[in-house]
Amino acid sequence: YLTLDMVMGDWISCCWRNMFACINLLRILNMLTKWKHSRIMLLVVFKSAPILKRGLRVRHAMLQLYILKLLKLQSRYFGRQWRKNNMPIMSAIYQKVRHRLTDDWAYGNDVDALPWQFQVEECSLRTNVDQFNQRRYCNHWIDPEYKPVDNCLMSVLSQPVQLSDEFKQNYEKWLEEEVFSVPINWSHVLAR
Repeated sequence: YLTLDMVMGDWISCCWRNMFACINLLRILNMLTKWKHSRIMLLVVFKSAPILKRGLRVRHAMLQLYILKLLKLQSRYFGRQWRKNNMPIMSAIYQKVRHRLTDDWAYGNDVDALPWQFQVEECSLRTNVDQFNQRRYCNHWIDPEYKPVDNCLMSVLSQPVQLSDEFKQNYEKWLEEEVFSVPINWSHVLAR
């Protein structure tokens, strides 16, 4: 996979905007998933490893580094067979990505983490973000069109309605114009 020729190979001209857009996308993905097991599990579940492995063919050292970082995050969840079949990638991770003293990325010993705990972790993170937005931006950050609507018939009917004084004065006139003067074909209405 990562031979010296691939890392330091001849530079084929490419669109540098596309290259650095890909690198920045990988950097953002790395920031979003680092130390968050629920998001790492989402990468594993949605099978990002084959896509990332194909990205290692690109001869750009920084792109390969961020791909290796993402594969390192996921490697403990892949299983022994994947690690055995992808030893060149595991070796490249070991050689090129920085490690911590207590890093156990190469071993699948995270058995105590249960899948449903990741959903709880993600929900608590979402709750914390929502609380921050409520504290910081009050109710002004929610577009009124997207605010929740009360759909319960009893609670809507039990709310007091304030009628304007003008409407109260012209109530009989409104009844004559809008209700009594309009002919209603009840057989047609009831047939629907």
